[in-house]
Amino acid sequence: MSQLTIVEVGLRDGLQNESFHLSVDQRFQILKVLMQSGLKRIEVGAFVRSDKIPQMAGTAELLELAQKYKKQNKKFKDVQFSVLIPNLKGWEEAESLKPDEVALFASSTESFSQKNINCSIDESFERFEPVVARAKKKKIKIRGYLSVCFGCPFEGEVSEKQVLKLINRMFKMKVDEVSVGDTIGIAHVGQVKSLFKKLKAKHPISKVAGHFHDTRGQALANILAAYELGVKIFDSSVGGLGGCPYAPGSTGNVATEDVLFMMNGMNVKTGVQIRPLIELNHQIGQWMSKSLPSKVSRAGVR
Repeated sequence: MSQLTIVEVGLRDGLQNESFHLSVDQRFQILKVLMQSGLKRIEVGAFVRSDKIPQMAGTAELLELAQKYKKQNKKFKDVQFSVLIPNLKGWEEAESLKPDEVALFASSTESFSQKNINCSIDESFERFEPVVARAKKKKIKIRGYLSVCFGCPFEGEVSEKQVLKLINRMFKMKVDEVSVGDTIGIAHVGQVKSLFKKLKAKHPISKVAGHFHDTRGQALANILAAYELGVKIFDSSVGGLGGCPYAPGSTGNVATEDVLFMMNGMNVKTGVQIRPLIELNHQIGQWMSKSLPSKVSRAGVR
């Protein structure tokens, strides 16, 4: 039986684009269900300015609660908590809370980099360097997100050459893993096969993850295409929450339940139970007074 790892990003990448702001207590309730469902890698939040992304306010408090909960329950000892760190200031806020992983963010285009983090691509990598150095010293895992790898809302097409160059740059900085992002959900299977084949020729595919949004209904097809090329790590968001606040027209991440349903049908081992996530989807929908986009949670499983 094949094996696949899901990185649950609903609490960060999912919630940051939702107009409804969940409290720390509500987010902690979500986190506990995610852990209980069997998810081992969970993105808890981001150490960013709350005036810019208010949905992430209270990330420090949430991470502290998460760490205490894990310590109190030995069955969760293998669960890893990740937080997005934009710069050295973010690292200084997160360091004492001992995240298992820190995530760094870069863009494949200059326009998206300026809109998203208000700096050039080169400047974003300069910001990474001290964070990488300190995380390595603490033996904390480092994840690199590279956004708009298949298309940019401001510049249109993005060349494979540019994407590969930036992924190379991330690996040279000694990140442990790179998540290749389809931030506006514009990728198609042909693009995915082409890019991941080239990536596979240059880097260990075990260190590459796929991050697909379902804006055009192509996320599961793209995940399957990448999976067949050897990618075994995929980001997803419970219920299909979120998108990107700086990418016009970007709707939700691919839903964790939908990915699980497909992989279960292929007899791929994930270690994650789907039914608790369907129940969680409905709970979040009640809090937000809306229906979340996951198709499996709407239709149910057999």
